[in-house]
Amino acid sequence: MQSTDEGQQPVEQLIANRRAKLEALYELGQDPYPRRFRVEESVSQVRARYEEKTAEELETEKPEVRIAGRLRAVRGHGKVSFADVSDGAGQLQLYLRKNDLDETSWLIFKQLDLGDFLGVEGAVFRTRAGELSVAVTKLQVLAKALRPLPEKYHGLSDREARARQRYLDLLSNPESREVFEARSKVISSIRRRFEAAGFIEVETPMMQPIPGGATARPFVTHHNTLDMDLYLRIAPELYLKRLIVAGFERIFELNRNFRNEGISTRHNPEFTMLEFYWAYADYELLMDFTEELVAGLAEEVTGGLKVPWGEHIIDFSRPWRRLRMRDAILEYSDLTPEDLVDRSRMEAAARSLDVQRIDERSDGNLFAELFEMTAEPLMINPTFIMDFPRDISPFAKSTPDDPDTVERFELFIGGLEVANAFTELNDPVEQRRRLEAQAAEAGGLVDEDFVLAIEHGMPPTGGEGIGIDRLVMLLTGRQSIRDAILFPQLRPRE
Repeated sequence: MQSTDEGQQPVEQLIANRRAKLEALYELGQDPYPRRFRVEESVSQVRARYEEKTAEELETEKPEVRIAGRLRAVRGHGKVSFADVSDGAGQLQLYLRKNDLDETSWLIFKQLDLGDFLGVEGAVFRTRAGELSVAVTKLQVLAKALRPLPEKYHGLSDREARARQRYLDLLSNPESREVFEARSKVISSIRRRFEAAGFIEVETPMMQPIPGGATARPFVTHHNTLDMDLYLRIAPELYLKRLIVAGFERIFELNRNFRNEGISTRHNPEFTMLEFYWAYADYELLMDFTEELVAGLAEEVTGGLKVPWGEHIIDFSRPWRRLRMRDAILEYSDLTPEDLVDRSRMEAAARSLDVQRIDERSDGNLFAELFEMTAEPLMINPTFIMDFPRDISPFAKSTPDDPDTVERFELFIGGLEVANAFTELNDPVEQRRRLEAQAAEAGGLVDEDFVLAIEHGMPPTGGEGIGIDRLVMLLTGRQSIRDAILFPQLRPRE
C-alpha cells in the first residue's frame, strides 16, 4: 500500500513530506479540507451497477459518475497514472491522464498520498486489461492525511494495537470490517424477528437509584442537582418487569449494561445485551423461541448452520440439547449423585477442582461452581442447562416438584454462556422474602418500588437476556470479546 515516493522512509519524514504537500495545496489555492462534495453514488454502488457491463456497452453509454473515497494505491508515472479509490467496502480503479485534466486537477493529484480522500468526476470504461475504471476529468482533494496508513500486507497484526486503534484495524484488515458488518446484521435481524413476533422495543434507565436485576459490582456516579448517587445499570430487568405489570405483554430492549468487574477475553465492563419479557410464557417456551432465533441468525449471518470455532465446528442445527444442571455435572465428571447432596462431599469435590473461597459459598453457589468447573467448558454445540439452585436465582419461579430448584436455564455455545432466562417469580410475598435474604447476605438494598409494582399483579412471564457481544464472537469465529466490540475497554498503556 506504500506509494512509490514514500518507500521505507521513517514515519517522521513521511509526516514532514505530507505536511509539505499540504502547504503546496494551499499555495495552489485549494482548501485541503472542504465542507462538502456532492456524490451521486458510492464507489461500491458504481462497481455493482457496471460490473457486468462489457467494454463495448460502456463505450456506447459513456456513463458519467461522481464519486469520492480514500486513495489506496497509485501506479504509473509521467503523464498517465492509475489509482485505486475505496469507500471502505469496495474499490474502483481511476485512470488519470494529464491531457484529460485541467492543470489544477493534475497538480492536485501530484500532491496526494495514500490515505487522502478525493472526489472525482469521469466516465466509466474498461481498460484493455478489462479492469472497470473511471477516466477522471475533474479531481478535488477532500481531506489530506498527515499520517501514513498501515502497510498493506501486514497491517496491524498486534491484537491489542488493533483494538486500541480500531480505525486503522478496519482500514487495513478486511476481516475485521466483516466482523462488524456481521454484528450490524445480527442486531438489525434481531429487531426484525422480534417485531415480527409481536414484541415492541422499549428503553429503560441507564442510571438507576438502586442497582438490581443481577449480582455484580456497579459503576457509581453522582447527580449534583439531586445530590444523590446513581448506578450505571447492571441489567434492565426490574424496569422491564414493571412494564409487564403495566400491560405490555411482549417487550424487548437492546442496549448497554455496565459491570465494574474484570476484563478478559470473555468480559468487557460495558457490553450489549438483548433482554426480553413475554407475558404468559415460561422457560420451556423461551427455549423454543431462542433455538429458532439463534439458529436463524446463524444461517442468515454465516450462510449455514455449521460455524468454525477454534478447533471445533459448532452445529446450530435444531433441536438443541436440554440438560439439567445436576445431570450435566454427573455426565461430565467423576462425581456421583451422593457427592451433590452432602455439603462435606461437595466441598471435597470443589477443593479437588481448585474452587476458591469454598467456605463463603452457599450450597447453591457451590453446586453451580461444580458445574462451571466440570461441564461448562465442554458445551460446544448449543446446549440449554436447566433447573438451577434457588439461592442463586432470586427472580426465578421454583419448579413444581422441588422448591429449592427454579425454572431457569442458561444457553451455552462454544463453552460460553450466551443466554440466561427464567420463568419469572411473580409472587410479591416470596419475591420480597428472597430479595431481603439476598440483601442480608450480600449487602445492598431491596428495590421497594419494584416489589410495590408486582404487588399490583404481574402475570406469568418468561424473561431472558442474550449477550450480543458473545453471540457475535461465536458467529464470526472470534476467540476474544474485544474482537467483537468496536472500541473495547483496555488497560492504559504503560
